[in-house]
Amino acid sequence: MFGHPYDNDNLIYSFRVNNTVKYTSPTFGGFQFGGTYSFSNDTNFANNRQYGAGMQYANGGLLLAAAYLQADNPSATSGGAINNGGDQNFLAKRLRIFGAGINYTFGAATAGFAYSNSNLTEPLSTSYISGSILPANGTLNSLRFQNLEVNFKYQFTPAFYAGGAYTLTLENFNASSGDAKPKVHSFGLMADYSFSKRTDVYIQGAYQRVAGGKTGTALDMADLPGAANASSTSSQFQVRAAIRHKF
Repeated sequence: MFGHPYDNDNLIYSFRVNNTVKYTSPTFGGFQFGGTYSFSNDTNFANNRQYGAGMQYANGGLLLAAAYLQADNPSATSGGAINNGGDQNFLAKRLRIFGAGINYTFGAATAGFAYSNSNLTEPLSTSYISGSILPANGTLNSLRFQNLEVNFKYQFTPAFYAGGAYTLTLENFNASSGDAKPKVHSFGLMADYSFSKRTDVYIQGAYQRVAGGKTGTALDMADLPGAANASSTSSQFQVRAAIRHKF
């Protein structure tokens, strides 16, 4: 429920990649890096391929990380890097995602800041919204999301923690019929209690509001990750309570 709008940066794994070669380095003084390349099944090797790289540095309570992913024509062909049929977060000519973050743990508390930037060239649709993201007149040239998140977690006991997050998402909707720059505010709170290593109970609450410029498309409606349907207005609230058992 704390994912960024429409999971634009794949934070909650809307898609996973197939046909992939992956390398992860050993750790050198707290520093580690890696990369992936996912092959297309098309005779045009650039059709539905993916490649990415990432790195992180850990030292005591400090954790720094950054990553980049590019997908060319995601879901354009069956059996390529990203499955077609709705697995992708967005169907577009090209998807580029850059993200970086910092966490610091002091005692039982952890605070963090994350930034991600998602750029879509000639986007057509998103699997998160049933309505169209395309303008009624003209074409959608590009769509950009910048997500700025602050989060906090406190481990009250080994079995119980609580935390929260706030994300400001800046959108840049570039269409031949005109541009718009909506802002999405997302808030979330969560508490989790573990009965054992395999069973826990948790409660989450999340609120989202879309403000600023109007695109005239389904992007003007709030749509929290995990909600059964997008809201019919610019705001949405949901609560989830659950028991998990790991097999």
